[in-house]
Amino acid sequence: MRFNIVKNTVLLFVLGMISCGNFSKKKADGFVTEDQTTNTQIPKPKTQNPKPNTQNSQIIVGANQTVAYLPLLKGKRIGIVANQTSVIFKKNLKPKTQNPNYTHLVDSLIALNVNVKTVFAPEHGFRGTADAGEHIKDGIDTKTGVPIVSLYGDNKKPKPEQLKNIDVMIFDIQDVGARFYTYISSLHYVMEACAEGNIPVLILDRPNPNGHYIDGPILEMANKSFVGMHPIPVVHGMTIGEYATMINGEKWLKNGIQCELKVIPIKNYTHQMPYSLPIKPSPNLPNDKSINLYTSLCFFEGTNVSVGRGTNTQFQVFGSPFLDKTNFTYTFTPKPNEGAKSPLYQDKICYGTNLTTAKNLNSLNLGWLISAYKNTKNKADFFNSFFIKLAGTKKLQQQIEAGLSEAEIKTTWKQGLESFKETRNNYLIYK
Repeated sequence: MRFNIVKNTVLLFVLGMISCGNFSKKKADGFVTEDQTTNTQIPKPKTQNPKPNTQNSQIIVGANQTVAYLPLLKGKRIGIVANQTSVIFKKNLKPKTQNPNYTHLVDSLIALNVNVKTVFAPEHGFRGTADAGEHIKDGIDTKTGVPIVSLYGDNKKPKPEQLKNIDVMIFDIQDVGARFYTYISSLHYVMEACAEGNIPVLILDRPNPNGHYIDGPILEMANKSFVGMHPIPVVHGMTIGEYATMINGEKWLKNGIQCELKVIPIKNYTHQMPYSLPIKPSPNLPNDKSINLYTSLCFFEGTNVSVGRGTNTQFQVFGSPFLDKTNFTYTFTPKPNEGAKSPLYQDKICYGTNLTTAKNLNSLNLGWLISAYKNTKNKADFFNSFFIKLAGTKKLQQQIEAGLSEAEIKTTWKQGLESFKETRNNYLIYK
């Protein structure tokens, strides 16, 4: 699909009205469609998203399907939850390929005379350059003049006054499929605030690069935090759109309220289809390898082991000054860089392992974590309090300290994973 902002504006709106003729009607305060997902009764994948021809398929992300959603925005005041990944591609994506030709969604909608009132930015900011956990200030986007509201720090949930001029909220963020990657926590709070304010939410869906497997311990709600808000495994195998329908259907929002929700699904996509992210989703996930390893290596963020922040191989190496030099011969020295202004062990030699050429994972790897624990100088200093939040349970730390093997630990996850898979099946849009 070619996207020509100026020449095709009128055509897009006309085609949109025709192709979206199955919409029953629009409410003054939002939209209602025949496939309304407020009650999260999602059609099976074969009706929601036709089986792709994987030989010649081109992945078409939700944002690119302007014909499907522009009519929903006509005459509305729009809020957008977006970052640097929220783009419309000038050419569709083939599996395992990247496409540098794109226009930001906000820029495109403004060019199409859509009334964009506010951009809401998650962790790392609207342009995606802030460190993990760094406070992001509200401001004005210098390119468009649109106000930016940060959804990180003390303002994780949009306030009523920040939503008073919004009729429809768009959520378009590239996720990586890990429970502790905070974009799905931002999704929760946006849906909750919009449900309370009777504002419909429109999800422009994107592929999950780690959507080909499900693994990890189920979060226990006693350990709920911004890096884990729901009783799901570490790797959930769902897209943002699917996950939003699960949040709604399982009534995880405050007091069990539900959000008026519509998902623009990805075309020609399955969960088993490899997907190379055209834009890095955050400063410390610079490439496909780091994204694949992230789900396993992020556990180290709850220990005294570095995951390579402050190097050019973030989440592709791990190490610390305290690991046994004879068993961990690879070395690196963290320095300040983009996404790591003050990295752990700055200017100190770390001994560890280089995983840049490791095979891609189809399950969580606990072997690296267990090996690092066994080979650290002072085991009492290895774990910190953040580890339990990342793991979602106290059991994993206790199991590692007790000397259980990876296989023994994973056996204890089986029942929870089977139960989650049954629940997940109710919300799948893609095979």
